[in-house]
Amino acid sequence: MAEGCMRSLRYGMVFFNLLFWLGGCGILGVGVWLSVTQGNFATLSSSLPSLSAANLLIAVGTIIMVIGCLGCVGAVKESRPLLLSFFILLLLIFFLEILSIMLFFVYQDQVDHYAQRDLKRGLQLFGTEGNVGLTNAWMIVQTDFRCCGVTNHTDWFEVYNASRVPDSCCLEYSDNCGLVNPGTWWTAPCYERVKDWIQQNLVALWIFALCTALTQILGLVFSMTMFCQAVKVETFYA
Repeated sequence: MAEGCMRSLRYGMVFFNLLFWLGGCGILGVGVWLSVTQGNFATLSSSLPSLSAANLLIAVGTIIMVIGCLGCVGAVKESRPLLLSFFILLLLIFFLEILSIMLFFVYQDQVDHYAQRDLKRGLQLFGTEGNVGLTNAWMIVQTDFRCCGVTNHTDWFEVYNASRVPDSCCLEYSDNCGLVNPGTWWTAPCYERVKDWIQQNLVALWIFALCTALTQILGLVFSMTMFCQAVKVETFYA
């Protein structure tokens, strides 16, 4: 009976961690592809230049792969140290995620202020050598969200020291269109446009967060149950 229960737990744990590992491989692959083809794509921060979409995906994918591999090997070998290590790592990540969300809501105003200030500093690097990722990111954001600047299109005036904006701010894109009539530019602030987009997709984001949390909780339950069963079996045959 105990062996049959242990076998079922092992198969479930292996299947769960295999999916976990494959998901990590996929995320890592997308990150590497972005890094190779787009450089530092989506690097908007001047103080955190390494905080790009590619680097984030590579880091997250690697962590998921390592944890998934740890759980899978632990389940196959019924290794208590590996199962316990998997449980502790996953629990630590789970608590860090909850803590991050709580801190974000508590200090939301400070986060907004810091983010806007940092993004404005990043504008100074637009179009400069070695900042292709930041330049491309701003062009895509302004084109897709139909906005200009962080809090206002006049943010760009300080960058150019003139009344002009990047061509990606134009209602209809054309070369040097950012030099002509301001009436042809987007005037909505990008920071607020992105926040509005997040608000509109809040349900989808919460569903994703809940699915992620549920997956982590299942991993914690599987690993701890299997760990306890391994202890019982070892004690029984001792």
